[in-house]
Amino acid sequence: MKAIEAIPVLRMFDEDRAREFYLDFLGFKVDWEHRFGDDFPLYMQISLGSCHLHLTGHHGDCCPGSAIMLDVTDLKPYQEALAKKQYKHARPGCDETEWGTLEMTVSDPFGNRITFSERLQD
Repeated sequence: MKAIEAIPVLRMFDEDRAREFYLDFLGFKVDWEHRFGDDFPLYMQISLGSCHLHLTGHHGDCCPGSAIMLDVTDLKPYQEALAKKQYKHARPGCDETEWGTLEMTVSDPFGNRITFSERLQD
């Protein structure tokens, strides 16, 4: 067995707000969606580059208020593009850390924190 990828599962409570945040603001795209029936919660996979996330409306799948870290490149141009969107719920900035990364943290509408982290070269 060889592990290929870890895919975080994040809880959502409102599909429209999740789409506004993850798709419209952060720029993820929907890879697929699933429902067990017409009036059932949504489970979907979204991606940004090679990063995949699962968003679930199902009670018990995971806890709201999770924190994940995404290892990225070219963080500053991405942060600048987000700032230009003038999103009313988030205006994230970047911070250099003492452990040698540039990081930007955003919170989704459901209390989950996503930290984008770029390793800086000396």
